[in-house]
Amino acid sequence: MVHLKFFVSKDLAGLSYVLDERQSLYTSTAAQALERIEERGDGLAFPVSVFDDAVLAGFLVLDFGADKFDITDNPNSVLLRSLSINPELQGKGIGKSVMFVIDEFVKKYFLTCDEIVLAVNQNNTLAYEIYLKTGYVYDGRIRDGRSGPQFLMYKKL
Repeated sequence: MVHLKFFVSKDLAGLSYVLDERQSLYTSTAAQALERIEERGDGLAFPVSVFDDAVLAGFLVLDFGADKFDITDNPNSVLLRSLSINPELQGKGIGKSVMFVIDEFVKKYFLTCDEIVLAVNQNNTLAYEIYLKTGYVYDGRIRDGRSGPQFLMYKKL
């Protein structure tokens, strides 16, 4: 069963997997995301470890900083970013499960948050389809991302 826990430093060893060239276009590794969080130092980004039962399977960041306002006007929203699943564990439905369990995780730990927003590269069709299947809405808005146009999506909690 997939579940989420706030990242602790001992998780880093299990999150040092390498993303292939294509995946690296669309997301960051845990180490890269953690470095950005440390550089920012504003305390508004929360790294989260993804577990499949007891196995450390992936990583994501819940970001309450100003970047979310590129996607929404809602001050009570959170930006989901840097989601990755260990390539050795991909294809088992872990990523899709994350998109369901994240709702309860956010509601439990961030009581005033009522929306999750994200940006997905238009060429990352697998992720886009997963987001749609798990309740995220794409209303036609696009922005330029580091690897090309991104669809802006949201889910009300």
